[in-house]
Amino acid sequence: MERAPSAAPGTPPSGGGGLRDDYVTGAALALAGILIAWQSWHYPMGSLAEPGPGYLPFALGIALGVFGALIVAAGGRSPAFRWERFGDGLKALAILAGLAFAALALERLGYRITIAVLLFYYLGVLERRPWITVLVLMMVVSLGSHYLFARLLRVPLPIGVFGF
Repeated sequence: MERAPSAAPGTPPSGGGGLRDDYVTGAALALAGILIAWQSWHYPMGSLAEPGPGYLPFALGIALGVFGALIVAAGGRSPAFRWERFGDGLKALAILAGLAFAALALERLGYRITIAVLLFYYLGVLERRPWITVLVLMMVVSLGSHYLFARLLRVPLPIGVFGF
C-alpha cells in the first residue's frame, strides 16, 4: 500500500476550504476583543496624558480584536476544525461556569463563602480530590486569603448576607 505524498512545509493541508482552527481561534479572539472594548466604553476614557479607567481595557480590547481579525485574514494553513479534538472543552466550560458563579455570588455570599464553594466545586467535583484534602484546602485558602487581603493588605472585600 502506497502512502500519499506529504505536502511541502508551509502549504495548506489538503481537503479544500472549510472551517479551520485558525479561523475559529481568530474569530473567538476578535469577538472577545470587541466585547471587551464595548464594555470598557462605559467607563470614562480620559486622555492619553491622563487616562481614565476605561482607557487601557478599551485599547487592549481593540488590539485583541485587530489581532484576532489578522489571524482570520491570514488563516487557512491550520488543520480542519473538529470538535472531537477538544476533549477538555467541557472541563474548560465547567471552569468558566465556576468563575461565572463566583462573579455573581461574591456580593451576595461574601468573599469567604464564595471562595470556599468555588474550591469545593473545582477540587471536589471537577478534580475529584480526596474529601479531607478538599475540606482542608477550602478552609485554609478561603480564610487565609481573606486574612491576607482584608487584614494585612486592607482590601475591602464583600461581607455577604451571613456576615462572613
